Amino acid sequence: MRRHVKSVARHILILFIVLAPVISLVSSQQPPPVFDCAREPVKYIGDRQPDKRFYDGALPHAVGVHHYQVLRANRSRPSEGGEIGWTYNHQPFLAYWNGRFYAQYLSTVFQEHTPPGRTLLSTSEDGRNWTNPVVIFPEYALPEIKTEDGVIPAGTKAVMHQRMGFYVAPSGRLLTLAFYGYCLTPRHSPNAGNGLGRVVREIKKDGSLGPIYFIRYNLHAGFNESNTAYPFYKKSPDPGFLEACEALLADKLVTLQWWEEDRGKDGFFAIDPGDAENAAYFSSSVTTSKGAGKAFCYYHRPDGVVVGLWKNQYSALSPDNGQSWTRIALSKTLWTCGAKVWAQRTDDGRYALVHNQSATRRNRFPMVVMTSSDGHIFDDMLCVRGEVPPKRYQGIHKNTGPQYYRGIVEGNGNPPGDDMWVTYSVNKEDIWVARMRVPITWEVKEPFSDDFEQGDRALDFWNLQSLKWAPVEVVAEKGKKNKCLELLDEEPYDYALAERVFPRNRTVSIRFRFNAAQVAQGHALEVEVQDQQGTRPLRLRIDRNWLGMDHKHVDVPPVAIQTGKWHTVELKVDCGKQSYDVIVDQAPVRQGIPFAEATESVERLVFRTGPYRGFVPPEIVDAGMPSPAGLETEDLPGADEKSPTCRYLIDDVKVQNE
Repeated sequence: MRRHVKSVARHILILFIVLAPVISLVSSQQPPPVFDCAREPVKYIGDRQPDKRFYDGALPHAVGVHHYQVLRANRSRPSEGGEIGWTYNHQPFLAYWNGRFYAQYLSTVFQEHTPPGRTLLSTSEDGRNWTNPVVIFPEYALPEIKTEDGVIPAGTKAVMHQRMGFYVAPSGRLLTLAFYGYCLTPRHSPNAGNGLGRVVREIKKDGSLGPIYFIRYNLHAGFNESNTAYPFYKKSPDPGFLEACEALLADKLVTLQWWEEDRGKDGFFAIDPGDAENAAYFSSSVTTSKGAGKAFCYYHRPDGVVVGLWKNQYSALSPDNGQSWTRIALSKTLWTCGAKVWAQRTDDGRYALVHNQSATRRNRFPMVVMTSSDGHIFDDMLCVRGEVPPKRYQGIHKNTGPQYYRGIVEGNGNPPGDDMWVTYSVNKEDIWVARMRVPITWEVKEPFSDDFEQGDRALDFWNLQSLKWAPVEVVAEKGKKNKCLELLDEEPYDYALAERVFPRNRTVSIRFRFNAAQVAQGHALEVEVQDQQGTRPLRLRIDRNWLGMDHKHVDVPPVAIQTGKWHTVELKVDCGKQSYDVIVDQAPVRQGIPFAEATESVERLVFRTGPYRGFVPPEIVDAGMPSPAGLETEDLPGADEKSPTCRYLIDDVKVQNE
């Protein structure tokens, strides 16, 4: 279902859209009155918390989450064009309009707060296959700027920083926005009210872009139409564009996303979200993720009240669609780490909140989701992504892990189906989207048999990590009518992953066919059976010659296999005996292999084109990542080059209770 708001009273229609599921008697419940929950607008009441020793927090995994890489940073072979690839890519935004996904993100050459900066756009019809990025807000040459700490010479390029990327106007026009700021050094900030102003342009249905205009200057910082390079939006000769800009400027809820870089005191903003009790000090001469009023997002509860969320646990409520707010409070059950929080109403009438529930309050992992029936009380914390690859490129302030989540803002479209879509960056260098199955759950109650003949529909209950250089997809077997799951891997520092959750049990029979179609020397497909916390009682390792059962074992002989040939594997897993049997091509080959790690039950089957990397390094388990981030590593060798191709085919996956 697509939503194109036609009325000028955009916020009223959005409210009706939000309330529609309640009217239809779906699962939303009425939250407490504003007065009763203003002191803690969002509250997590669940017992689950992440284990800091594991990247996925040893949490149950949400079922049916597909992660697709939008951009793979590459310094020497940039997909965005140019002679040198820019390897700092961060802060993405997402919209769905005119039958396409739009992902916007900002970029610098190699690290945060370091000019030149620019903003790019990638689009997709299906959310899986993305176009090469194009620059939509280019480098901007600054005038001479005198600051308290020094002088920025004329001609220095701007640094971009924005907390809003898209706006679908009541007329249906799509605007994209960004903010030009500046930094004297990488240890200065561009988002403290000291930048030039906010720019806007139209994205048209044919994919072309309208001219760039300033829509709001930082007048208090000394910038206006006379000393900036782009004209004021009112100079546009297009009445429809002017109407769209005016509608945006009149929306006090949407434009509260602008406050962080703007911080104007001219009455434009309904509140000053930086005016929070005991907020950490923040200014242009301080680089910190702390502070109030940062990275605003919002959603409507079933009673029409707006819940506003900022970084660092800050939250507030608005009973009148952003015209006034309760006093900004702390949602202390969110273990934030200076990264963004995203929350929204999902298509089943419930609510979902995605962020990094950080056990150390420093590490930006795992990526979790928690759900709610009323938008106030949240429960059932699940891991959405526990994969944390190494940073390939050095740069200051490049935090490790998936972070800065943003879904589709109310009014900016709703893709077909009930899925929830979220975009994020990994290590501040690669851009991703996640498609999350709704309703959000961690349980599968029925045994399954997947032959992939239904194509993508067969993957609804699978969890996938699909990269540009390591895609996961259903393919037709060459020369045959059969369809199967393909894991291709040419990525030197990450891997393709396919995971299937099955009903938790103590004794299960797992059957699948595999074809190691192409295996480079030193590479292998790893197959694991795991429990809900990620304990790994067994692992099969499939290389070009052997199927090994050697997870923490040296006395279990491998079984010979042939590349390019289909083999059938059946596993008889018995948690009562703490052992498993292996049957290959209908012949029992190994019996009673002891579990490598003890567990009382199993519920996940994992196929992975690289070795396990779920352990957080001991040196950061308690202390967290070093600060400032990004200075503890150097560029990794060969990061711009593909590794030798590995190709694995999986078919006829069946799990049943014994």
